[in-house]
Amino acid sequence: MQVRTRHTPAFGVARLLLAPGEAVQADYSSMLASSYGVLVTPGRGGGRGSRSRRALFTAPAEGGWVDLAPAMPGDVFTLQLDGAIGWCVRRGSCLAASATVRAEPQWPGFRGLFGAEVGFLEHLGGEGAAVLASCGTLDVVQLDAGELITVDPGYLLGYGHKVQCRLRAVNPALPQSLRTGEGLLLDFVGPGQLLIQTRTAHAMASWLQAVR
Repeated sequence: MQVRTRHTPAFGVARLLLAPGEAVQADYSSMLASSYGVLVTPGRGGGRGSRSRRALFTAPAEGGWVDLAPAMPGDVFTLQLDGAIGWCVRRGSCLAASATVRAEPQWPGFRGLFGAEVGFLEHLGGEGAAVLASCGTLDVVQLDAGELITVDPGYLLGYGHKVQCRLRAVNPALPQSLRTGEGLLLDFVGPGQLLIQTRTAHAMASWLQAVR
């Protein structure tokens, strides 16, 4: 799978270029259009209006393409997984991924962050391309060895799992949520790369509600 992007960084669209017979996992509800003959196979419970909207898009014998766009205004970013280093990404941010990329929400490395609970991150492993959708523009931050940075979980899109990470409360007296990241902060130590989005869906929804 090759990925071509356009209309970035405000209203990103990702075009997935598929080889003959190639299949890709993608969010069915984000599909704008496809070349004729691309076969769409919804996952269990998939389809528009369903909780699970993952589907398998398979190109015909002559190859094809699929255009995807996220629901929120923002950037689209292609992450290349090499099979050695996985990535921890915001849950629900992955628009599409090669069939050889797998989501691992219960990745063992999350036990130190979330314990037995399901957190706001999921782990991507395997080899191939994954297309991530950010809310707002995307900042790619390269950390040097020993460099420290603190990030609000609401603005984190992802990080390579070799980056050291610690989750802590902003203030123990304030409400906290491992599911959403509310009331929490993430401390990172390099070397490694972080992806930070410049807006959050929650803040945008609150603003729209206020101006109605």
